[in-house]
Amino acid sequence: MFRKFIEFQKDDEGAVTVDWVVLTAAVVGLGIAVVTTIGKGALDQSTGVGARLSVQSIATY
Repeated sequence: MFRKFIEFQKDDEGAVTVDWVVLTAAVVGLGIAVVTTIGKGALDQSTGVGARLSVQSIATY
């Protein structure tokens, strides 16, 4: 049993796949965080611009 544990510990096949899964999850999580943050700020700004433009009058000659 101990010998199998030592062999399992030395075996690194598939380790790159695990690294890619962790790296991809981190990139996706960071992307979601950025989109959420920027999306909220953009929504707040566009609401303010829309409110300002709705009270402006258009001059026609």
